[in-house]
Amino acid sequence: MKLLKLLLVPTLLLSITTMYAQKYVGGDISMLPKYEQQKATYLDKDGKAIADVLTFLKEQGWNTIRVRLFVDPSKSGEKAVCQDLDYVKSFGKRIKDAGLYFMLDFHYSDTWADPGQQTTPALFKSVNTPVYNYIYDYTKEALQALVAYGATPDLIQTGNEISFGMLWDGCKVSANSAWNAYLDSNWEQFATALKNASKACRELCPEAKIIIHTEQCANNPTLDVAFFKRVKQYEVDYDIIGTSYYPYFKGDLSKLDKGLTQLETNFPEKQIQIVETGYPSKWEVPGTSYDYTKTYPYTHEGQRRFTADLITKLQNHKQVNGLNWWYAEANAKGCTGDLKDGWYNASLFDNETGRALPALYELKNFDAGTSGIQSVLKISAEDDYWYTIDGRRLNNAPSSKGIYIHQQKKVIVR
Repeated sequence: MKLLKLLLVPTLLLSITTMYAQKYVGGDISMLPKYEQQKATYLDKDGKAIADVLTFLKEQGWNTIRVRLFVDPSKSGEKAVCQDLDYVKSFGKRIKDAGLYFMLDFHYSDTWADPGQQTTPALFKSVNTPVYNYIYDYTKEALQALVAYGATPDLIQTGNEISFGMLWDGCKVSANSAWNAYLDSNWEQFATALKNASKACRELCPEAKIIIHTEQCANNPTLDVAFFKRVKQYEVDYDIIGTSYYPYFKGDLSKLDKGLTQLETNFPEKQIQIVETGYPSKWEVPGTSYDYTKTYPYTHEGQRRFTADLITKLQNHKQVNGLNWWYAEANAKGCTGDLKDGWYNASLFDNETGRALPALYELKNFDAGTSGIQSVLKISAEDDYWYTIDGRRLNNAPSSKGIYIHQQKKVIVR
């Protein structure tokens, strides 16, 4: 830890005012290094070449980048499943060096993990330890490697869309036929897996916030509430409720609004983040089950208006402090390899022109207007704890860059 400067707080002042409540806004751009390798052409809205995508996104008000991590993606055969530990170490360090928050998304699988599949990775099957225990060793080793490389995550998802469990060799959970309550089978093992993952996160990245990520908030909020009640019952350690919201699968914004209200009502102590969202700018996403085009046509402007209205809706929910667009970097323009098909048109770059779309510029409004005084943190001169600038007490002296409070002084750590 390098202390660059001490900014003294007057000794008579026994409280420090927190000037804003931290919000996280950005996107999952896990494929950006691959697009860059294939010479994708990234341009701003006016057609000017973007020299560095991370710098550009930061200039547009983004402060968070999400990256997925697979155990052994070489076993998948999916071109977008390529994020092994070496890949994520390199990209994670680049994110941190750019001064952005790094959200790490553990998939705990060799391929996509979602409500329809949570395939246990080959590595977990090969060890002579139950998967719900081995998850601690794997998580710890991965985080050790990231921290040593200078890619310490700021937010950590322990699983991806785990509404029905993860590591389905023993940790799959089921709901009844009405989908409004969970059955008891495998909850003990599943909760043990989550607790072991959290334990590794706290040991290696004590300043990071842990996210548990489900995807039933909009279409079945009763089940989502039941999920987190079980998590609470089993005393799983985490900080943030994460959810996915894709209107073309889950329904209109009013459904998301109702789901978020239920989560806030039942878990007032937890922050909530939309860790995945998206909407098309040209044609529907394959598998679309809800047609929202009368309200938001599949055009650049329709995508922008959806984004603006989503942000307006989220600003009515005080516990929601995060918004991330999924696969924001997809861009076939100029690609020389297997990414040039341009099938995904819910990204934030036009596949035909390479230009940044209006919705990308809209996202910054999620973090607008949060500079008002939110709270007062009282710190005595004898208090030896370290605090983040937004008032969160740390268990140990900070190891990440930033501004902290210690013994009535602001300390810059570089």
